[in-house]
Amino acid sequence: MAGPDRPQYTKYRSRPSLLSRLKRDGDGLRTSPREPGERPPDGRPVVHPQRGRKPVTSKRVLKWLALAVAAWISVSVLLFLVSAQIEQGKVADATDEALDAGPLPLTGASNILVLGSDTRPKGSKEAGAETSGNGRSDSILLLRVGGGANSRLSIARDTLVDIPGAGRQKINGAYAIGGAGLAIRTIKGYLGIEVNHVIEVSFSEFPDLIDAMGGIDYKGKCVRAKINGGARNGGVTIRIRGGREAHLDGKQALGLARVRRNACRPNENDLDRAARQQKIVGAMKSRVFGIHGFARGPWIAWQTPRTFRSDMSGPTLMSVFANMAVRGTPGTVVLGTVSGDVPEELKRRQVEKFLDG
Repeated sequence: MAGPDRPQYTKYRSRPSLLSRLKRDGDGLRTSPREPGERPPDGRPVVHPQRGRKPVTSKRVLKWLALAVAAWISVSVLLFLVSAQIEQGKVADATDEALDAGPLPLTGASNILVLGSDTRPKGSKEAGAETSGNGRSDSILLLRVGGGANSRLSIARDTLVDIPGAGRQKINGAYAIGGAGLAIRTIKGYLGIEVNHVIEVSFSEFPDLIDAMGGIDYKGKCVRAKINGGARNGGVTIRIRGGREAHLDGKQALGLARVRRNACRPNENDLDRAARQQKIVGAMKSRVFGIHGFARGPWIAWQTPRTFRSDMSGPTLMSVFANMAVRGTPGTVVLGTVSGDVPEELKRRQVEKFLDG
């Protein structure tokens, strides 16, 4: 008589653990875990090769260097956009209304008016310095940027023009009377061009921007002057030798931009002063887009929007500066005469040169 059927069993084999699968013998075959000192059937010892560090190669170094540079630039861009967002919207409504619509600097040329007030801090020792209100526009600079254009035109502050509602007087009076809005309307009527954007420079913050750059390297004609009473009275003493490069910090650069009486060249006029201000702008550009600017990128990026008021958003400002970085520094062009009256033919030629970029 046959015995009872034996029960059927199914055998399941579990997969080796991850650690076991990573262990290999000398021939590269997977082996199951073994007790310390235990040898496989063939008697050879189990060899567990350890993963060593990859060798340092020039390719790996360049890769990590590129990542570090990209991260540094990304931090700078982010700080610039955040700072610009904080500062945006501080221009007056009258200023926005006076501006003309224009293309983005990435797609077409825009005319940007840069205005710097001559208002001084309270307690200034400069003769005739204004310490309240808008002040007169100490510097008037037009930039044409974008769409392949790259030109600058300074207007001498003593140039005689017709200011809407105020009659014929010096062009720098427009800013004092009606702020940036009236200055824009005056310049548009005088030159017959559009003004798409405006930048109102805050000279109280200007030195901080220069210091964030690590100073600037200026080279020009001889200058000797005392600003705000000179260094002994808490102001600035400027001494620059003609043709020699001088390194200036923020306070010195601002002082140089404001020099009106140059003891080294007593016959200087407002045209020389405007040309000197353009050289300062050029020195700033060279600093920002050089190795020093890259090393100080985050500090410069944060401080730049804090130095001025503008109708432009962060991305638009960034596209303006990107265009300026790609293009070279244009030559110095100043519109004006010693008497203040500019002949129509001279004005026409200078404006055409500016618009041709």
